Amino acid sequence: MFEVLRQFCAFASLLFLSSCSVYEFPDPTPEDYAIHGIDVSKWQGDIDWHAVKKGGVHFAWIKATEGGDHYDDRFLTNWTNARAAGVPRGAYHFYYFCRPVEEQIAWVKQIVPVDPTALPLVLDMEWNGHSKTCRDRPGKDVILRDMVHFLDEMEKHYGKRPVIYSSVDFHRDRMVGELKNEEFWLRSVAAHPTRAYINRDDWVFWQYTAEGRVPGVKGNVDRNTYYGTKSQFRKWLRGERSR
Repeated sequence: MFEVLRQFCAFASLLFLSSCSVYEFPDPTPEDYAIHGIDVSKWQGDIDWHAVKKGGVHFAWIKATEGGDHYDDRFLTNWTNARAAGVPRGAYHFYYFCRPVEEQIAWVKQIVPVDPTALPLVLDMEWNGHSKTCRDRPGKDVILRDMVHFLDEMEKHYGKRPVIYSSVDFHRDRMVGELKNEEFWLRSVAAHPTRAYINRDDWVFWQYTAEGRVPGVKGNVDRNTYYGTKSQFRKWLRGERSR
């Protein structure tokens, strides 16, 4: 709908001296997107994945690992049960800035099974101001080098290029204008991602709330949407990148 209007105004402006420029197009809302999913960890407790599936969830990312020696103790249960219920699912790794990237790569390989049916792994890059054990904030060059190394090694091991998750502050501090050929999953609960992020209108997934509710999950759960249509999402699941 919005794209049709923009195209019309682009054409009409040639005829009517840009009269359409006075129209302010609203940002899309989560409800404007067709494909929605969740991301979960042990904090969601026991999940009824069959109810999740029936509730219209199209995909799920499940916390697997953090740093070089921590894993989510519900990961394998969620990993197995989500697949049994028919929910496309993948794992995510929470990056820890006080652990060498090589150790984190080895840890992920140890915990996350190789499964060709899984979604691409997610590399979760965000500052953790609540950490009691790590206050490091490496420079941009170091972070970008280690991220590319992680992505390359995970792609070799799992056969799929990981998706990068980022928060607004981490992206602002280290990621603006970088890694243009990667796929991004962006957290933005206050506004559309194009409003919250600089030079990142090529996002693929949007985490739009931490207070979502879905059947099968007790309490709040993160909700996410895919940027494209149902047919585009089916192609993405087959490994066809559309951006």
